Amino acid sequence: MGPTLTGTCDIAESPGGRLGAVTDPAVHPALRDPAHRVSSKAPVLWAAGAALTMAFLLAALVVVEVFDWWDVPLWVWPAYVVLALVYVVGMPVVRYRVHRWESTDTAVYTQTGWLNRERRIAPMSRVQTVDLDQGPLDRLLGLATVTVTTASAAGPLTISGIEKPVADRLVEELTRRTEAEQGDAT
Repeated sequence: MGPTLTGTCDIAESPGGRLGAVTDPAVHPALRDPAHRVSSKAPVLWAAGAALTMAFLLAALVVVEVFDWWDVPLWVWPAYVVLALVYVVGMPVVRYRVHRWESTDTAVYTQTGWLNRERRIAPMSRVQTVDLDQGPLDRLLGLATVTVTTASAAGPLTISGIEKPVADRLVEELTRRTEAEQGDAT
């Protein structure tokens, strides 16, 4: 289904005194983006969430202005409009380009973010639970979120915005692989 990463990684000090990984290109292939994009409907889901957030913020600004709790400067309103447009229109586009996932025989890979980007790799031996979640808007769009809880302080891996049938197959596949994996996932 995908490449298997094997081999060792040594830690060495660079000339600047910083620690870093020293890898052998023959043993460790170049780090790459995970293979699968989320659904093309995911940006609609993210835009809807962003629109709700911005509507709540607008309501708060209006309440502050109406009850005269704070004299809202005139520049705040056009700044709000620009911020809302960037967040509701731009954020889903960037997230769609960045968000990816992949499941191989040995690991689950995710790449997420829009301002800060995060790439996570969880070995199958560390997977503890696999969950599927669908909110009301997810169900309307036929999407789901798969959460892979691991024995890691970094928390679970989340793959959001994937088609429900794909999510069902992924949960089934990860559950099967986790049951077949030796060890106690700690």
